[in-house]
Amino acid sequence: MNAILAAENIKEETAMRDAYCQTLMELAKENSNIVVLDADLMSSMGMVPFWKAYPERTFNVGIQEANMMGIAAGLSATGKVPFAHSFGPFATRRCFDQIFMSCAYAKLNVRIIGSDPGVTAAYNGGTHMPFEDMGIMRNIPNVTILEPVDSVMLKDLIKQTAGMYGIFYIRLLRKNAVKVYEEGSTFEIGKAVKLKDGKDVTIIATGILVDEAIKAAKKLEEQGIIARLLNMFTLKPIDKEAIIAAAKETGAIVTAENHNIINGLGSAVAEVLSENCPVPLERVGVQDVFGEVGPENYLRERFGLTADNIVNKVHKVLQRK
Repeated sequence: MNAILAAENIKEETAMRDAYCQTLMELAKENSNIVVLDADLMSSMGMVPFWKAYPERTFNVGIQEANMMGIAAGLSATGKVPFAHSFGPFATRRCFDQIFMSCAYAKLNVRIIGSDPGVTAAYNGGTHMPFEDMGIMRNIPNVTILEPVDSVMLKDLIKQTAGMYGIFYIRLLRKNAVKVYEEGSTFEIGKAVKLKDGKDVTIIATGILVDEAIKAAKKLEEQGIIARLLNMFTLKPIDKEAIIAAAKETGAIVTAENHNIINGLGSAVAEVLSENCPVPLERVGVQDVFGEVGPENYLRERFGLTADNIVNKVHKVLQRK
């Protein structure tokens, strides 16, 4: 792992969906078995360039996500390396049984890309707002669940998974992410990235909440609280060693995720703590409610996915320490 923090956290110039497409096109040049499956979202997912470059390896199955997973399984069984994408709720919730039976139970080799996680679905509304997708996928044995924070991490993870075997769920922000890592940074799947060391409390964050956690850590430092900050970009298999070390060395933990606190990052961390090193834990995330329509900034405030809420949770957990 060679993860280098960017000097400034600013919006990236390249949208995540474009970085995804560009990376797949580079990989497809070297590996003729890479294929793409689309559920009538070619433009939305930024995959038109791939389709134009490799029409014989691009399959638009229409708005039939369950069938898409069956096709992906079949392609895998013939030696292909399928990447199947749709909006997060449709890539997981709508086709859970097909992923479970046709892909995972059959021990095949499929990458599932779920876009617009949580509040980033914004104006697509509650029906398209996945607060439960990682929780759904956590229930499937041996699935690897990844949430890249920016395009640097996304490109590295796509390259890694293209050469690995198994079922992968990758939570993809389609828009421009906040830049967290410098170009050329590499990551080890299953290992958290320590963004900042600290002794008083540990903040464990994923996805768009990583940037909020960085802001929260700066505010806390101004208050004399030195927070350790971990980017837990792999939800499954989760980095138990990093969580246990944080519990022993800082004595209190706050999790932060753009997902339901039930069966997401907060639950996964709680499981590790309860079985290995119980310490006070507070969870920032969606409080077991449905999504709604609105601009992303409003939705972040509406569901408490902010640096200020992370700071408040840190103060609360420190009172229990």
